Amino acid sequence: MCLAIPGQIVEFVDEPNRLAKVDVAGVKRTINVGLLDAEGSGVVTGDWVLIHVGFAISKVDEEEARATRELLERMGADYEQELEELKASVIE
Repeated sequence: MCLAIPGQIVEFVDEPNRLAKVDVAGVKRTINVGLLDAEGSGVVTGDWVLIHVGFAISKVDEEEARATRELLERMGADYEQELEELKASVIE
């Protein structure tokens, strides 16, 4: 099962290629945020996004991010697997 998990943008690491570092439950990884540029507003440091396979697919507010994370944590093994896959992923 693949899930979209919430993370907070902590910095941009490659602005021209729309790569940003996010914090997902203490795991920091680089993701692509370019898909959100089509929405018009893009994202900035501090924004919360839902992440799927290394891409930010939706911008959410902090309350929605927290509620989503709590729901995922209750799912147990599937959420833990998603975090492990995030830890193993690398975008450079």
